[in-house]
Amino acid sequence: MREWWVQVGLLAVPLLAAYLHIPPPQLSPALHSWKSSGKFFTYKGLRIFYQDSVGVVGSPEIVVLLHGFPTSSYDWYKIWEGLTLRFHRVIALDFLGFGFSDKPRPHHYSIFEQASIVEALLRHLGLQNRRVNLLSHDYGDIVAQELLYRFKQNRSGRLTIKSLCLSNGGIFPETHRPLLLQKLLKDGGMLSPILTRLMNFFVFSRGLTPVFGPYTRPSESELWDMWAGIRNNDGNLVIDSLLQYINQRKKFRRRWVGALASVTIPIHFIYGPLDPVNPYPEFLELYRKTLPRSTVSILDDHISHYPQLEDPMGFLNAYMGFINSF
Repeated sequence: MREWWVQVGLLAVPLLAAYLHIPPPQLSPALHSWKSSGKFFTYKGLRIFYQDSVGVVGSPEIVVLLHGFPTSSYDWYKIWEGLTLRFHRVIALDFLGFGFSDKPRPHHYSIFEQASIVEALLRHLGLQNRRVNLLSHDYGDIVAQELLYRFKQNRSGRLTIKSLCLSNGGIFPETHRPLLLQKLLKDGGMLSPILTRLMNFFVFSRGLTPVFGPYTRPSESELWDMWAGIRNNDGNLVIDSLLQYINQRKKFRRRWVGALASVTIPIHFIYGPLDPVNPYPEFLELYRKTLPRSTVSILDDHISHYPQLEDPMGFLNAYMGFINSF
């Protein structure tokens, strides 16, 4: 009789093979509507998904929204309508490797490329010469810092930035506390491709839920929407490549933090103080020391890493207070 572990192994092989080919979940009606109302443009042969809504008639104001990791532009859906009541154009994109955008592999994903994609989108929309307000979160904060650096250099073809509002992003490597799974994926070497293939909804939801506040955690259907965006175009297989932004942020700290500290445009930060990724008070103390001219909105004590989803009204009020202050 064969050893029991051989029999288990023979049984496990087809089961594992079937598991690794589980199709992505169906889009919920809300997420399907989000996709259907959006558009795609092509950047160097790659399809990039974006949303572009026309809001207030007669207003010249434009806001560009930059989402976080590992989700997508859908992160902004709870405040989208509110933004259209204040801005003439509300624009958001799925960064390369995220949401409904292409997710090439192998590919060297970088913050520099994501910033170039934002610039290309504004050119595609004919808005390259307009002043824009940037509103960013998490990963998007770093992209915003690179755009700010380029704006500071006053190079042709760069965005003209009117204001910048950041939110719950690790703009300082020294106060950023990545999750264990993020550490494993970004530095796992040969282990990373295995981990990305073994990732499922259970692993994802258990990993993401702790970065929300105890009273503001997403429902299971909301988590499925996030997971559907990740699984679209096999995005789970590029998560380890996308996470290299953590190493890039450390390498280019002087460039990106320096850009924030040296510009004169209005800058604001909306902060969910329960954030375990950018913990209070260490993060806030360093932020205020480094950017003394920036204003800050601190949301309720129980709001964590996704303030625009956890407290959309509080987030929107904080942002409107900033926009209306200059």
